[in-house]
Amino acid sequence: MEYAAQCQASGNLASTRRDAAAFLDNPGLTDLDGATSRQNLVARWTSIADAHCAIGDLNMQNGTFAEAAEAWLCALTAFEVTRRLIDEGDPQHGDVSTKIERGIQRLNSSLVQKIERINIACFDQVEVPAYYLRAASPNRHTPAVICISMEQESAATLLGRLLPVVIGQDLSVLVISHDDISSGSRSHSNLLLSCCLDYLSRRPDVDARRIGVYGEELSAVLATDFAACDRRLAAAVCDGGLWHRSRNLASVGWMTGAATSTGEHAVPAHRAQRIRLLKCPVLVVAGGRGIVSVSEAVKLQAECMQAHFDLQLVVPRMIRSQGWEIENFVSSDDCIFGWLKQKLAASDRVRAVNRSFDESQSVRPA
Repeated sequence: MEYAAQCQASGNLASTRRDAAAFLDNPGLTDLDGATSRQNLVARWTSIADAHCAIGDLNMQNGTFAEAAEAWLCALTAFEVTRRLIDEGDPQHGDVSTKIERGIQRLNSSLVQKIERINIACFDQVEVPAYYLRAASPNRHTPAVICISMEQESAATLLGRLLPVVIGQDLSVLVISHDDISSGSRSHSNLLLSCCLDYLSRRPDVDARRIGVYGEELSAVLATDFAACDRRLAAAVCDGGLWHRSRNLASVGWMTGAATSTGEHAVPAHRAQRIRLLKCPVLVVAGGRGIVSVSEAVKLQAECMQAHFDLQLVVPRMIRSQGWEIENFVSSDDCIFGWLKQKLAASDRVRAVNRSFDESQSVRPA
């Protein structure tokens, strides 16, 4: 197995991510024969990740820093596959998370784009710990994204998954933990996120008019609330307000003693009511292990199309087998961050067109 892992670890980042995506799309995963087969897959992907780490260490010793960085990015992708295969209650889950943090530290030693560990000062001596990776072009005002991890997931774990996607791009990311901003009320979370947005806006390498937010699972709810209250955001990957709507329907059904369908008619709010509070393009991730159902998201998208609101939908590819499921995070992350880069770049082009129009109007003879 070690030799096979070394063979698979000999490729570059693009091939490693293709291999991971192909594995996660393999219909054969649905035929796994219980825990033993899963443990064999965990051992296989752990060996692949460890082999990439060994290659990275060797390249670092030889002074080939770019090759070392690519090897560690490959390792982070393989560790994320491993993490998805392990049950959250399994002790191995913590071991893999520790390896991801070590991989980030190793990677940072070879990067020109250094990963900064920062504390964002907010109010009353409250600070939000975060990771910051600036864009590849240091002398440009580039877009940035605030990335919020899932509940009970560390910022380092999310960073380890996203680094292979965003490294070398003209996009900065600020990665924070759900648990660090969700302990209080909704207004408290919005205030903390606004402090994060303030921090990015003050950075000389960030275009303050092209900042987005990205949240997963319950963090997608936080992203919706934040985008609704802070109009400075240029794009949001969120739940589109569907979680709050589902909760309201359940509350009405419980209070009236009626079924959910009755509660739906009793709720006067339109499905797209909350989305109207957002003034930026929205991407809703539905299905899989998330909190947004595909059927509700499709209905919301149809209503937004009728209202000419820019909302798009992505449904991650999932493999389900004997009570567990695994998402193809490789294709999902590529899709999500491709959308973010497109929308944040488009917001810059729209402003440029508007600026040109204003200038032409200012010199037009009376």
